[in-house]
Amino acid sequence: MAEEEEDNPQARRSLQELVDQLYHFRDHYFESHSVEDAGKKQQDVREEMEKTLKAMEAIEGLPQGQANTLMLKGKALNVSPDYSAQAEELLSKAVKLDPELVEAWNQLGEVYWKKGDISAAHTCFSGALSHCKNKVSLQNLSMVLRQLRTSSADEHAQNVMDSVRQAKLAVQMDVRDGRSWYVLGNAYLSLFFNSGQNPKISQQALSAYAQAEKVDPTASCNPDLHLNRATLYKYEENYPAALEGFARAGALDPAWPEPRQREQHLVDFLERLTGLLENKGKVKGKKLQSMLGSLRPSQLGPCGDGRYQGPSGQKVELEQRPLNTLRAGVNAGTVVLGKVLFSLTTEEKVPFTFGLTDSAEGSVFAVTVYNMAQSWGVLIGDAVAVPEPHLRHHHVQHQGKSFAFSSIRVETPLLLVVNGKVQGSQSQAAATVAYQAQSE
Repeated sequence: MAEEEEDNPQARRSLQELVDQLYHFRDHYFESHSVEDAGKKQQDVREEMEKTLKAMEAIEGLPQGQANTLMLKGKALNVSPDYSAQAEELLSKAVKLDPELVEAWNQLGEVYWKKGDISAAHTCFSGALSHCKNKVSLQNLSMVLRQLRTSSADEHAQNVMDSVRQAKLAVQMDVRDGRSWYVLGNAYLSLFFNSGQNPKISQQALSAYAQAEKVDPTASCNPDLHLNRATLYKYEENYPAALEGFARAGALDPAWPEPRQREQHLVDFLERLTGLLENKGKVKGKKLQSMLGSLRPSQLGPCGDGRYQGPSGQKVELEQRPLNTLRAGVNAGTVVLGKVLFSLTTEEKVPFTFGLTDSAEGSVFAVTVYNMAQSWGVLIGDAVAVPEPHLRHHHVQHQGKSFAFSSIRVETPLLLVVNGKVQGSQSQAAATVAYQAQSE
């Protein structure tokens, strides 16, 4: 049953203003502070919270036991990114006193999210929507749907699709809300990695992140947005944008180690890769000549006898060409054949990267293979044919370091022919993604 009218409307307004000012301080922190102050933000917010709580206690005539009062006190305690047992207690009392108080349900759901009780958070946001359709519940429901434990991959895929739907509904309710666009970007990011990496979905995620920044200046100060977008850029091999995003996320939240770790891992990968490409995987001249001398047309497999099927399913005649004659972009109607000089894996396992050459005097090209099973790989000396290779020239500059190299991107090992043999379906696995949602 809903609570009675407030006895003291002025006290209620004063309470609401204090909580609004607290959240404005948190959400607009970088409008009054420089990025160099990022390491102090959490402490400054905690101090502001303590001041707010004292000011709330000083308001005269405040009805202490009413649902709205309990909700606002719980909301003030919930401004911190950490779980608060006191906030949970106050907000639980608020929803018992007034089950239709939607903001209390939303705040309680966020408390459970911070506590790690995703199922309880889901119940709160769903319950809030049963009382009143609102963008905050839709945003939060989109967030928790992707984190719910499921009994099957199909069930998780359905949750991800539902997550996108809820985020779209939130955007439709208020197209000027940056948080809705940010949550939609994360939903698309999850869908991208759960549905075969469709480039269209990748662009939808990037567009949603860009829209979040366009409509809400505070979105550009969200470290999670920068890290998640950088994750997508890295997968797309847009290394300059990925490094910039990881660095920006780290600067905005110095206490959060993951952005700087991801940035350093990518720099290390580029350093190791360019070093191996330059010294041809440390393969000596005579051994290299011997390896290249064993290349045979039969090692092209179906790419050399007219049996190769293109993406459309039709058979395509491929012309073998030297690696150094490839053009940037997709080289349709072409196949290259070379020897593996080295392989390189990262902590994230994706992509599997190896060096390929077909000439002792020519350059070594990086080949990056995605969606491969963990057990799949190639060995030094293997002959690998790449049909219709997608070539890209990389020029990366980051914090005083420069990396320049050429790579061929392969979306699945099923496209490759290794030592004359096509790769079986067991060589393929879907990519997984590590993305963050700590402040959605």
